[in-house]
Formats: sequence, C-alpha cells, structure tokens
Amino acid sequence: MLSRTADHLFWLSRYMERAENTARMLDVNYQTSLMPQSREQAEQGLRSLLSISELSGDYEARHGTLDARQVYDYIVRDESNPSSITSCLRASRENSRAVRGTLTTEVWETANTTWLEFQRLLKDNLLKRDPSALFEWVKFRAHLLRGVTAGTMLQDEAFDFLRIGSFLERADNTARLLDVKFHAVPKGVDAHVVDSQWQTLQDQQAEKPSDVAREFYHWSAVLRSVSAFEVYRKVYSNVIQPEKVAELLILRKNMPRSLYSCVARLMNALERVANDPSGHTMRQGGRLRAELQYARIEEILEEGLHAYLIQFLKRINALGGSISSDFLIPVTEA
Repeated sequence: MLSRTADHLFWLSRYMERAENTARMLDVNYQTSLMPQSREQAEQGLRSLLSISELSGDYEARHGTLDARQVYDYIVRDESNPSSITSCLRASRENSRAVRGTLTTEVWETANTTWLEFQRLLKDNLLKRDPSALFEWVKFRAHLLRGVTAGTMLQDEAFDFLRIGSFLERADNTARLLDVKFHAVPKGVDAHVVDSQWQTLQDQQAEKPSDVAREFYHWSAVLRSVSAFEVYRKVYSNVIQPEKVAELLILRKNMPRSLYSCVARLMNALERVANDPSGHTMRQGGRLRAELQYARIEEILEEGLHAYLIQFLKRINALGGSISSDFLIPVTEA
C-alpha cells in the first residue's frame, strides 16, 4: 500500500475518534454543570476540558476569561481550532474523500453525510438549544462509521490502518481523561490509602451528604464518559472507588476503552502490516503491551498515577511517531 493512502486511512479514523472523545468529554462537563455547584467548581470543569486537549494556552490567548458558552463554541465549532469537533469531522471527511477508491461506498457516504449533517445542526443552533443532543449525535455517528467499516470493508491492510489510527487516538484520550481527574493523587499513595480516603468520605455522609453525592456523581461522570458505568457495576458490584476506576480504565483486558485493550488491539493490527524496517516500532509497542498486561494497579498507584499517565502519554505518542516514520507520509512532507 502507498504511504499516502495509509496516511489518509490512519488520519480518517483518528480524527473521527478524536471528535467522538471530545463530544464525550463535553457531554460529561455539561451534565455535571447541571448540578448545584460553586463558580470555582464550574470554572475548574472548563479548565479541565481545555487541559485534556492541551488547548488552555491557545484559548487564553484568544479569549482570556473563562466563559462556558465561549469554551463550548471554541471546542465544538471554531474552525481555527484544529482540535474542535468541526475541524476533526472536516479532516475525517477530507481524508475519506482522498481515498474513496479504497473505501466502500457505505464508509464514504457515512463520513460525508456526517460532515454535512453536522454543519446543518450547527446552523440550527442545536449546540445552544440542546448541547447534550448534539454530543450524543456525534458519538452515534462515530459508532456508525466504525460499524460500517467493520461490516463492509475487506479486512486487509486498509482496514488495519483504520484500526491503528482509531486505537492510538483512543488510548491517548483515555490517558488524558484519567490524568486530569486523578492528577491530585500524589506519588507514593497506594490503593489502601486511596481506599481509606474514600471510606473517610463515606463516613462524612451524615454531615455533608451533598459533598458525597457530588463526589459520587463526578466519578460516575468519568465512567460514563467512556461508556463504562454499567461495566463498572457489573465487574465490581460495589460503590465507585477511585482505584477501581483506575484499574478498569488502565488494565482491564476486556474493557474496550482501557489502555491495555487499546494498545493490544493496536498491536494486533500493527503486526499484520509490519515490515522489515518497522522492527523498532514493533519493539516499542510490544514492550508497552507487555507492561500493561502484567502490571498491577497497586504498583501503578505506588509509582503515582499522574507520573504513570504522563509517561504513558509520552510512550504512546512516541509510538505514533514511529508508525508515521515507518508507514505514513513523513511529518515534514505532510
């Protein structure tokens, strides 16, 4: 396969995955904002949105003060923001158009219709009237594109590059989401300490029921942002505990959006397209997969969740760079 074709397929799926994950994070923030909260809590939620996508500096340079409507417009519809949902859907559609001969008609029509319909929804002011409905629509269209891809495309190299882009982006986004929520857990805090802190919070329920309810809702929101709330209940049959949320979203093998699951499925696709020059890339990915496969959450918490997730992000981005060097258009040419 030509590097240019592989590059378009890789970014087609990666941009669609990014649009979906952005919609998930925005929806969680919007649902949380409907709860009674202080101005400081509301602003912290908006900062988290910008921080996850590393947009804080650009937003402050353009707009200065935090305003919920302005932040939502910036992340959803601002065409000058390369990480906005509009920019991602447009890029996904343009990459699809460039390789129409490689895709099935159903895949192309899904990507094209998604872009056109999204523009119509923005003109109808759905973002202002019902933000949650718009975010659900974006998630549904991403599900639809993946389903059509799996259901109609030949499972060859083209399909593998679509999967590589999707799982690489998903791993990156899951790690960013976790880091923003868990960054306050300091180095040296193990699972027992986290569990003790959670128990202390529960013991305070009689005195501050609203604080406990808010904390429970926020942890629930983190799980819902990756469609893991029902999964958590099924796996743990327990109250939501921070260290178990981390375990589910980092190490759980059969959780579709866990870091391990993303890296394992990424490597499965990468192994099918591997060539002689990609030995270093395969070693990078294989080592990361093995470490996640045999890690324990107690060891990760002992190291410090923030430090662990920052290191993971560096490694997954380095892996993406190696994939680009081995298979795709060089960054300078792109």
